Amino acid sequence: MRINERRSLWRRLKPYVAVFDPPLLLLLALLLGTSLVTLYSASLGIEGKIEDQLRNIAMCVLVMWITSNISPQNLMRIAVPAYTVTVLLLVAVALVGTIKLGARRWLHIGIIDIQPSELAKIAVPLMLAWYFQHQQGHLRWHSYLVGALLLLVPVGLVMRQPDLGTSLLVVAAGFAVIYLAGLPWRAMLALVVAGACFMPVAWSMMHDYQRQRVMTLIDPTADPLGKGFHIIQSTIAIGSGGITGKGWTKGTQTHLEFIPERTTDFIFSVYSEEFGLAGNLFLMLLYLLLIGRGMMIAANAPDFFTRLLAGAMTMIFFTYAFVNMGMVSGILPVVGVPLPFMSYGGTALLTLGIVSGILMSVQRHRKLVQT
Repeated sequence: MRINERRSLWRRLKPYVAVFDPPLLLLLALLLGTSLVTLYSASLGIEGKIEDQLRNIAMCVLVMWITSNISPQNLMRIAVPAYTVTVLLLVAVALVGTIKLGARRWLHIGIIDIQPSELAKIAVPLMLAWYFQHQQGHLRWHSYLVGALLLLVPVGLVMRQPDLGTSLLVVAAGFAVIYLAGLPWRAMLALVVAGACFMPVAWSMMHDYQRQRVMTLIDPTADPLGKGFHIIQSTIAIGSGGITGKGWTKGTQTHLEFIPERTTDFIFSVYSEEFGLAGNLFLMLLYLLLIGRGMMIAANAPDFFTRLLAGAMTMIFFTYAFVNMGMVSGILPVVGVPLPFMSYGGTALLTLGIVSGILMSVQRHRKLVQT
């Protein structure tokens, strides 16, 4: 009798559980589990962090489930409205946005504050995938020019806030779509040359604090107790972990509070100090498998739109991980990008939940098309 009841319960639950892609879900579970272990150590003495992060994870899973139930056809239908609303919200931020910590990134609506730049991470690649889907079969040089303009408009608005970290993520996701749509190598070489020529102009347009971050990257020891303090302490923590690390909750740099933002942007330093090179290799393997699974979903996508969209979502995973690990290791400027599924915080987890849900939607509906 109990066996029949269990089978009946599984039949009722199966339609809701089947939307998840098992390999992708397993990798996310391992990353989130590693995150909770690291966050526990990083937040010793800070009450409520683990409980808050568990709520964030629950919201992430809920958003992932909802998104995975949206068919690619419906994603295509909302592409233009989502992009239009995002651009309008970014314009509103530029005009009447709330200033916090010297940056105008938030928009106060009613009783809540929203950050429209987070929407751009999803809306921009979604719009570009929609555009190139409709251009398929008659792509010309001007098609890629229009695609570049669709990308540059929201990126320019985000950079104006200023928010360099989010700008990098939007550019990476958008460029992934343009590249996968068939951007010629000659055009890519021209972009590289043009970018190199534009560097002096870009330098003159940067804010003072952004120039300072670049200079700190080049020589953090020039101001070891000021601008260079954070990156110096972070690299000390990473290097002091050695091969196997100092042990869980035994990181001296962490618990003597030398590492800045140790539960968010610099959580990789905490992890490296306590779990060492062996732990880093394990974590990097998880990210490589996650990116590999995303690329596999993109390669097996049933049509041009889903292939472009899945490729862009996978690039978001890569950019998050690469930029965060690079900045806390001292090989990239500090730009405030969290480590995906590891850093504490709800906003980034919600975005990553949508990204994961889109990949699962593409994979799920590929199976439906094949059957």
